[in-house]
Amino acid sequence: TLRPVLMSLHNALAGLIAPGAPTPLFAVTQAGLPPAANHSQTLVLVTDLNILAHSDGVHWIRQDTGAVIV
Repeated sequence: TLRPVLMSLHNALAGLIAPGAPTPLFAVTQAGLPPAANHSQTLVLVTDLNILAHSDGVHWIRQDTGAVIV
């Protein structure tokens, strides 16, 4: 029947909306960072710099120093 498939889809979406555990970060190199404006208030792992960075909606900001990643 369709019910098990819909329930599985519902549960998967619920886990994305309100995760109950830590979720993997998007891993990317500095050169591959997407535009910060498209990912406001998100966190990434910048693999070649070995740091976390967040988007303020304009720039990617290093979490270790607070500097803008250029």
